[in-house]
Amino acid sequence: MKKVQTLCIVREPQRILLGMKKYGFGVGRWNGFGGKVEDGESVSAAAARELWEEAGIRPLDFAELGIIDFEFESDPKIIEAHIFCVTKFEGEISESNEMKPQWFGVSEIPFGKMWSDDEYWMSLFLEGKKFRGKFIFDRPSDAEYRSKIIEKNIHEVEEL
Repeated sequence: MKKVQTLCIVREPQRILLGMKKYGFGVGRWNGFGGKVEDGESVSAAAARELWEEAGIRPLDFAELGIIDFEFESDPKIIEAHIFCVTKFEGEISESNEMKPQWFGVSEIPFGKMWSDDEYWMSLFLEGKKFRGKFIFDRPSDAEYRSKIIEKNIHEVEEL
């Protein structure tokens, strides 16, 4: 069974916008903005909605760059994450009840406080390349625990 999720990262030439997760799945970790795709909603519409709900901005120019399947040893459910790069947006970046946004220089990305898979695909993302992957973790990350990767596969693709 697959659960489809979205992840948006706002990208400017020398920095990216991440959010500190304030509660729930991934609490205490920096991440892009996103969440589940609702019934009848397209993946891109869900990505735009989640970015608005979590950071107060609407994407004007964004593209899907990656699809990664995530699994946990303790849970047979697969999370299929669609990763979007936002290069133009409207609105004022603002904190929500779920996420606290912050800009990071591309050489200062806080990988130690992010999900452990991010460092394996972020370079492809920053180069604007399309990619597919799969990661199996021991268990979910939270503020005190960073997931251990049991298995990984990430590669550049021509088409998603």
